[in-house]
Amino acid sequence: MSSPLKIGLMGYGFAGATFHAPVIAHCGRAQVAAIATGQPDKARADFPQATIVPDLDALLALADVECVVIATPNDTHFELAKRTLEAGKHVVVDKPVTLSAADARTLASLAQSRKRVFAPFHNRRWDGDFLTVRALLESGELGRVTHFESHFDRFRPEIRQRWREDATRGGGLLFDLGPHLIDQALALFGVPETVYATVKAHRDHASAPDYVHLQLGYAAHEVVLHASALTALAAPRFTIHGTRGSYLKYGLDTQEDQLKAGLRPGDAGFGGGNEAGTLRVLDGEQEVERTSPTRDGAYADFYRALAASIQDGAPFPVSAQDAVDVMTVIELAQRSDNEGVRLPFRRGD
Repeated sequence: MSSPLKIGLMGYGFAGATFHAPVIAHCGRAQVAAIATGQPDKARADFPQATIVPDLDALLALADVECVVIATPNDTHFELAKRTLEAGKHVVVDKPVTLSAADARTLASLAQSRKRVFAPFHNRRWDGDFLTVRALLESGELGRVTHFESHFDRFRPEIRQRWREDATRGGGLLFDLGPHLIDQALALFGVPETVYATVKAHRDHASAPDYVHLQLGYAAHEVVLHASALTALAAPRFTIHGTRGSYLKYGLDTQEDQLKAGLRPGDAGFGGGNEAGTLRVLDGEQEVERTSPTRDGAYADFYRALAASIQDGAPFPVSAQDAVDVMTVIELAQRSDNEGVRLPFRRGD
């Protein structure tokens, strides 16, 4: 067994303290070796064995840190990740990895030239419902898919004073939830032929988008991706129709709320408690409806896969090209909304 992968965490705000640090510490193959933060007391209390430093320069100077996780505001990702790769460290970048496809391509190229891992933190590939959907589609039970719809809706009518609500800093739902929705769709179906989008700010005094509706066009089916901050009664999380039946699943994956509540990977019940879905499919010539259990979520598998990639040379499940493709779709969505047209997807656009 390899020694734990030593990870340095750049940023200890909500993302770093909630989604990264506890999962790293409990994945079984990595450890939080250092934290760069302006909140040293909190970081030291949570991780007394970690080296606490003030900034990225100090973090990169630590010889034992093999990989840096960038968990800072969106508009800082590119520069911090670029400096990390130039320093010879592997890097994980929280979503969105950058604010443009061109910057994502730059990071991907730099990582390749330095023979380092550039891992976009698309952790929701390890949501329990997504793992369930992926297995369902691979089984062929629904036949040929004709319509796929994915919603990530919340009810947050009040705008909070924070960078995540600031359009000038890459705030808003297109950059926040958009990467998750898009990455999941691309993981299932590959890149689309076309992108059509509505991106709006509906809440009073909102500057950043709080309503996103994307349509990804494929040869044989349509993919609808939707996120809203004004949805008190949510639509199904997943809706899939095919030539042999349909699947509906309500409710979000439980891991985010569990992490917020202090539960950790490996604790009893972590990743579980997801709502079951409903399947209605053909059984011979009869339609049969049944409950479809939802798998447990597994965020720790992201960091297990990262350790396997860096230490063992295994391919990382989320490629640098995946990150570029997600950012390309986001840029096309912005253009589509501005121009009111459906746009072709081409790598390099």
